[in-house]
Amino acid sequence: MDDYRRIADRVAERIADGRLRPGDRLPPQRVFARRHGIAGSTAIRVYGELARRGLVVGEVGRGTFVRAAPPLPGPALAEATGAAPVDLQLNYPVVPGQSELMGPALASLARADVLGEATGRPAAAAGTAPAREAAAGVLARAGWAPGPDGVLFAGNGRQAIAAAVSCLVPPGGRLGVEELTYPLVKAVAERLGVRLVPIATDTEGMCPDALAAAHRATPLAAVYVQPTLHNPTATTMSSRRRSELADVLRESGLTAVEDTTWAFLEPDAPAPLAAHAPDRVILVDSLSKRLAPGLTVGYLVAPAPRREALAAVLRSGAWTAGGLALAAATRWAGDGTVARVAAAKRADAAARGESVRRHLGAYAIRTAPHAYFCWWDLPRPWRAETFVAAAARAGVAVTPGSAFAVGAGTAPDAVRVGLASPPPEILDRALARLASLAAAGP
Repeated sequence: MDDYRRIADRVAERIADGRLRPGDRLPPQRVFARRHGIAGSTAIRVYGELARRGLVVGEVGRGTFVRAAPPLPGPALAEATGAAPVDLQLNYPVVPGQSELMGPALASLARADVLGEATGRPAAAAGTAPAREAAAGVLARAGWAPGPDGVLFAGNGRQAIAAAVSCLVPPGGRLGVEELTYPLVKAVAERLGVRLVPIATDTEGMCPDALAAAHRATPLAAVYVQPTLHNPTATTMSSRRRSELADVLRESGLTAVEDTTWAFLEPDAPAPLAAHAPDRVILVDSLSKRLAPGLTVGYLVAPAPRREALAAVLRSGAWTAGGLALAAATRWAGDGTVARVAAAKRADAAARGESVRRHLGAYAIRTAPHAYFCWWDLPRPWRAETFVAAAARAGVAVTPGSAFAVGAGTAPDAVRVGLASPPPEILDRALARLASLAAAGP
């Protein structure tokens, strides 16, 4: 057996016999390698093997934690997924009948001429004229529609964000973000050598005055913001707040990266920030949440002065969309599949939200009627890390607030609960278990 697997077996034994408990943090890989007298590459393979077995989970910016737990007495929570815990960390919505809706467009790609066109050469950052027209239709909403010529394509939403940040912020530069932000942005910033600057928020999201003050104190290179269904708090900015934020962008000369990945769930949300300051906003979106995580495309809507530089970043980072995925996405948009699946997901999210209100409504939760996640400020004396570990022992995985927090301040005693991934009946029982756990106390 390979050395890394033997080492993984020894760690697995420590988890099985309780020497390593759910929620325990494994040492950083370089420390693990030094302790075991192995190469760093071998340590990476050990951690990868443990994750493959479902025994540990990595959290961006925090480390690797024990995830497996023996089932507690009482009803099983994971009948549909075997022995694994109910995962309320990952958040990929898939609705019944989705594959059947998507199938016809893929079938049309099987024609030799269509397949040859889609795979015969790499897709350009600007895609094709039909792809841009289709993307503009997908991204349009009340009060705003992008011009097709402004649309660029990435392989997925994460690559779109990385490309936008790389285009706007040089290594060592400062990127303003909400004080609770999408963990991927933290990872992207670390890889690009970008410093994140937390900007104060309120019940509507990022505070314009706080952004202006942070920029005056030490200039920012850009700002990343989620105006609609902010992840993790589900906050949506009013139209007035977006207008005020746009004023700050114009006055300061800053450009914002506006992430609208979850905005499709709020069809009545105000027009995006890009509608208020089209020359100061790069809007990013994708099909991963709106349609399917396994075959996706990332979208960027860029102002004309930024378009060429952004396309160059996409090319140099190998972040452009694949031709086959782009061709499929164009067909799904054109035949109405994207719109139908998005509508089904809005209804699904609303139903799951009813489970949240039924089980957690007595607690300090922040969510929205169509959100696929909620933010839970835990009741005292619970601390986030203690609750996450206790939830893992109860067979439920949730994300601690520290995964979203930016800056050196104290991480909030809160957790994000993802609602999209498990079947509804499994989600309902998992939420009931979390509510019981919270009431029982640490």
